Amino acid sequence: MNLQKMFEMQKELDDRIIKEKGLEGQDLLLNLILALQVELAECANEWRGFKHWSNDREPRTCVIDKKGQTAKEYYKNPLLEEYVDCLHFILSIGNQNKLKNEILYKLEIEVLCENEESTAGENEDISKQFIKIFSCACELYFVMGWNPDARDTYRHLYRDFTKLGEMLGFTTEEIEAAYMEKNAVNHQRQQEGY
Repeated sequence: MNLQKMFEMQKELDDRIIKEKGLEGQDLLLNLILALQVELAECANEWRGFKHWSNDREPRTCVIDKKGQTAKEYYKNPLLEEYVDCLHFILSIGNQNKLKNEILYKLEIEVLCENEESTAGENEDISKQFIKIFSCACELYFVMGWNPDARDTYRHLYRDFTKLGEMLGFTTEEIEAAYMEKNAVNHQRQQEGY
């Protein structure tokens, strides 16, 4: 996955949004972290594995139309789309806080070397992974309040998020392609006055 390119693409989108919405000079970290948590909740909702009260716990990986056919519309894989929406905000947080350039290489190495084994059930592990990311996002906000150079916390956030992608069965190629597609959609939305 070309993480450097994705950081750059996200910066271009964020710069456009900031300029067009008149947000220059504003601290947007709180909004970005809350948006990440909202998207993470939406991703968990599409995953559905935590819904022990439901008979329908299968992940939403395609859209079914009213006739029971797989829909051929933009939302080809709702779970992947929500995951990529989270990635947009993680990249934005790294860009806004100038964490990208200092840790980009280390992030990629850590993710490649990470190989934790687990003895818990699959749904329990994925549920824990979602909670770890929520917790890390909260910690990141508070750490950045007193230390703008919060590299370790950001690295943990990214590492845990990447691990979640693996646990959900996404390849790096799928994630990158979905990111590119959604980035283009987000630019289009800005052009249309979103």
